[in-house]
Order: sequence, then structure tokens, then C-alpha cells
Amino acid sequence: MPTLRESIQSLAQTFATGVLQAIRASSLEDILGQETGAPRGRPRGASPRSAPTKARPKGRLGRRSAKDIEAVAASIVTLVKKHPKGLRAEQIRKELGIEKREWMRPLEAALSSKSLTKKGEKRSTTYFAK
Repeated sequence: MPTLRESIQSLAQTFATGVLQAIRASSLEDILGQETGAPRGRPRGASPRSAPTKARPKGRLGRRSAKDIEAVAASIVTLVKKHPKGLRAEQIRKELGIEKREWMRPLEAALSSKSLTKKGEKRSTTYFAK
């Protein structure tokens, strides 16, 4: 009586042999012409009215110059000055279109230059302009 391991190896060998025979019997056009996977089109759950999302590069950010960081910090301060009751980080990033990973360096620059102050912790932090 074969063991479990021998039975699984026999089944795997039979399957692999069958797949190889099917590939050898097919032409290259047949192999490359068939689509596999999910059908193309709208992703599941997406409404037909939703705008296509902008592809974001993944990985680390490129090196930004001090001028670039200061320019973003200045735009943050300018926006916060328009709102005397202050803004939260999510609101600022949404208004300026800043990604979360691009946010910290300009914010730290604005806070260290005392152009901005903050009150609160974590997600309840509100930023105010001086």
C-alpha cells in the first residue's frame, strides 16, 4: 500500500505530464492568444461614475532639494493661514494634493521655523499659522 507522500508524488507527476503534453500539442499562437485571469474592465465594486485613480509611484521618494521642501512648507503655511480655526493633516494634504509620504519633511520645516504651531496628538492634531 503506497504512503501518502508516494500517492501525492504520483498524482503530481501525472498532472505535470498531462500539462506538458497539452503544451506540446498546442501551437505558440494558441498558447499566447488565450487570455487568463480576471476579465478586463472596471474593478469589482467600482461604480461606473468613479474617476480613474492616478497611478502613484511606489517605493522611496526621490531626493528633494531644500528649495522644494521649503516651497511645499510655504504652501502649507499659506493654506493654514486662510483657516483661523486650523486644519488637520488630512485636510491639508487633500487641499494641496500632497501624498502622505511627502508630508513630513515640509511639515517639520514649517514647525521648526515657527510658521506653524500644532495642538493635539496623532490624528486629532490641528495646525495653526502664526
